[in-house]
Amino acid sequence: MAGAMLRRWIDAGVVAGDAVYVVNRSDRELPSGVRQARTLPDGPLPDMVMLGMKPQQLDDIAATYGDRIASVPVLLSILAGVEESALAVRFQAGAIVRAMPNLPVAIGKGVVALSSDSADDDSRRTIAALMAPLGLVEWIDEARLFDSVTALAGCGPGFVYRFIDALAGAGTALGLPADQAARLALATVEGSSLLAAAADVGPAVLADRVASPGGSTRAGLNVLDREDGLAALLKETLAASERRNAEMAAAAR
Repeated sequence: MAGAMLRRWIDAGVVAGDAVYVVNRSDRELPSGVRQARTLPDGPLPDMVMLGMKPQQLDDIAATYGDRIASVPVLLSILAGVEESALAVRFQAGAIVRAMPNLPVAIGKGVVALSSDSADDDSRRTIAALMAPLGLVEWIDEARLFDSVTALAGCGPGFVYRFIDALAGAGTALGLPADQAARLALATVEGSSLLAAAADVGPAVLADRVASPGGSTRAGLNVLDREDGLAALLKETLAASERRNAEMAAAAR
């Protein structure tokens, strides 16, 4: 995810490759000009440090680099389930900002949720401007809701991909060639999403507009709407993701 964000920032021209220094366990293919090594360089601290490793590596990274990056102006974390308070215990920074991006940030069509109790207005504006090329940027005022946002927007692309695959599979079950069904399902979801984003009414209204009384769309919607089956399934899905985020938060405290 950190790599996807970096590539989009550089492509959008908001970050210069030679202004970025990446610390990782082994060299990876990165945009031109980006420097990478196994440890932080000597010299003054950068304006911002972003944590983009696995949440389970938090303590190791804090032990290795916590003293070195103490007093960095902004510490940005994209670690799922790691609360600001848990970061503050391990790192000293002028401001700590949590960010939850999702995968479409790679093409500038993602969602980035932000949360911070320590960032002042100038820092919040700077972070929001940095995130703007990635897609929709939303500040979450109540930190307790960040796990909910992670379940909806952070995990959401995985659920949408599963739906696309299931839609294509259902088409194949009706007799369509699998590759053709996959193309049709993907294009249908893409076009429907773009239309919904541009519409002046909500998706529920759009669904009813598509479904004429007694028609084939209505017959299918009746299956999805039966006993609120689809809505109940998605509530259960997001609740499971939210619980897992809470478990990771507890482990990081």
